[in-house]
Amino acid sequence: MNDEFLICEEKAYFTVGNTFYRPQSKITRDLGTLAAKVYKQNQGNLRVLDVMTGCGVRSIRYYLESEADSIWANDSNPENKATLDYNLGFILQDNKGKITYKNANNIFFECYNNKDYYDLVDVDAFGSPNPYLSTALWATKIGGLIYLTCTDGRTGTGHLPENCLQNYGSYGRSHPAAQEQVLRLIIGSTLQQASTMGLGIEPIFSYFSGSTYRIMLRLLPKVNLNLDNYGFLGYCHHCGEYQTISYKQLGKVNCYHQQENKNFSYTISGAMWLGNLHNKEYLKTMKRLAINLKWSTVTDLLSIMIDESDFPPYFYTLGEIGRRGKLDIPKRSQLIKALQNQGFSATNTHINPQAIKTNANLKQCIEIAEKLMNNSSKVGKINN
Repeated sequence: MNDEFLICEEKAYFTVGNTFYRPQSKITRDLGTLAAKVYKQNQGNLRVLDVMTGCGVRSIRYYLESEADSIWANDSNPENKATLDYNLGFILQDNKGKITYKNANNIFFECYNNKDYYDLVDVDAFGSPNPYLSTALWATKIGGLIYLTCTDGRTGTGHLPENCLQNYGSYGRSHPAAQEQVLRLIIGSTLQQASTMGLGIEPIFSYFSGSTYRIMLRLLPKVNLNLDNYGFLGYCHHCGEYQTISYKQLGKVNCYHQQENKNFSYTISGAMWLGNLHNKEYLKTMKRLAINLKWSTVTDLLSIMIDESDFPPYFYTLGEIGRRGKLDIPKRSQLIKALQNQGFSATNTHINPQAIKTNANLKQCIEIAEKLMNNSSKVGKINN
């Protein structure tokens, strides 16, 4: 290997060779190393299983930045041996790691059979994480973390609902907040799989950008699936309103429109996770670490994720507000402030830069946006 071709990412120096490396995904690795570092600080120990290691950059960063006690880096392609030996050789020299070339599910069952459980299991799969949602649990320590990847957004956003049913046991329909839906379908499917083992899960954080979904989960010792956090999301294509629907409400809930004096059926997606997307307190600790590291982009992202943690399981896009209200779109910051001034909770969402999360319904958002634009128009006329 030639040092001239080394890539630097934070503390990691590595070469790519014929493996896969996506520089644009650096922020997901930043989030992963921060979450792992918080875990190490809280638990005092951190054993990492990076089961689809690729070029090994995540393993390097977990070791150097999260201060992992040991690393098991695995890749399914033995042709990557020269690259991984070069990149991870210093970890092996420290007697703090090993490299294998096996199928990921074989690794998970090997861990279970040997009672060799890990504090962090990183599953950076291509496409859907479905083949590993249940098996990854077998290798994870109770209280440990599971970091999942999905690059198949079409399946969960309503474009391929039958594939969604096959992958997650849920039916995903199309609507303006469908990107958030993908995160919730993955969490919900993992939650359901964990419950069959007498276990539970909770999200530490849920992240989406471009075409990549990454979710950090914590494995809990008891089942936590219930009718409040696992259910359905209804969307009315007639008016654009959302409604969470429990199993007990199926077939009993419609969207009533007073103007037409008529009920319209919701388009229903689910079942899915309806609880919080993030653990706010965990993210606050991650944010403090990011500030100390002077990671300004990650700090700003974590601030948004902290603020969006406690909102309903959907968002409203500015485009939808403008289209439904037949009005010019206000600035997002102005609309959020106006909603807050009217007593509603409202904030940005990291999932869509042109959307808001709020406990107001769409009709209320449109009314407030209309007043905002009318006032802005009056001010403009006075100034002219």
